[in-house]
Amino acid sequence: MNERLAPFLIIFAAVLWGTTGTAQTFAPETAHPVAIGAARLAVGGVFLLLLVFLTGGLSLKNWPVQSTFLAALSMALFQPLFFTAVNVTGVAIGTVVAIGSAPVLSGFLEWLFLKRRPSRIWWSSTFLSILGCLMLFLNKDSVVVDPVGVLMALGAGLSFAVYAIVSRDLVGKFPSLSIVAVVFTLSAVFLAPFLFVFDMSWMAEVRGWSIVLYLGVMTTGVAYFLFGKGLTFVSSSTAVTLALAEPLTAALFGVFLLGENLNATSLIGMVLLMVGIGLLIGRSETKGTDSSARLSFKG
Repeated sequence: MNERLAPFLIIFAAVLWGTTGTAQTFAPETAHPVAIGAARLAVGGVFLLLLVFLTGGLSLKNWPVQSTFLAALSMALFQPLFFTAVNVTGVAIGTVVAIGSAPVLSGFLEWLFLKRRPSRIWWSSTFLSILGCLMLFLNKDSVVVDPVGVLMALGAGLSFAVYAIVSRDLVGKFPSLSIVAVVFTLSAVFLAPFLFVFDMSWMAEVRGWSIVLYLGVMTTGVAYFLFGKGLTFVSSSTAVTLALAEPLTAALFGVFLLGENLNATSLIGMVLLMVGIGLLIGRSETKGTDSSARLSFKG
């Protein structure tokens, strides 16, 4: 794996995340989104731990406890914050604010704490991608701006940004598989109470456990492993912007699998998203020609 492949690993992870919404539409009607999220993290954590032990085991020597705890807490908070935001203020506003704010917050946190000033290319790419995301979602249903829902969505965006920054530091010191295994197992422990709050009888159905298995293994285990691998060579702010391939994937799956229609505004939004992501991929290709690519690719 090298710096040229890193952006594509993150985009592939985002593509897997983009299938989450479509997959959840096939879950039993009694399955609450937050319960699905908690079960998904539990399955993902167990899957990743099994991979770790099958590939050589887990060494906790000199393990960064505080950073791991912060990454796990951030990921655990993202689930209920995002689903609550969507329920309160609608899919359009909730998704746009959460996903759109994450790159900006990530860039700001990098600038503030890591003293890495985002480049012009990153700003241009992020602006185009967020604008595309806005155009893609805001025409899907009636827009209801609820202050509490918006605040929850911002909290979700901040949670993902913090997770990306902390994980970027961790994967530079420890194997990415071990990092995501420990982080997601701990996240599952944090969200375990939700498994007792909501009705989980739907898990006994074939459709129920098969959806959770897919979400846990593919959209959590595999996806975040790829995201962690990509973070080895890509800054957290760049990674979060590349992750905006998620709503693009969700929109395409909605069209081809769920029969949704895209109007002209949505199509323009998709183009802007692709252009924005393409700018960052092009930048990584240019940096990849330099021997100092890993150090100079700051997003």
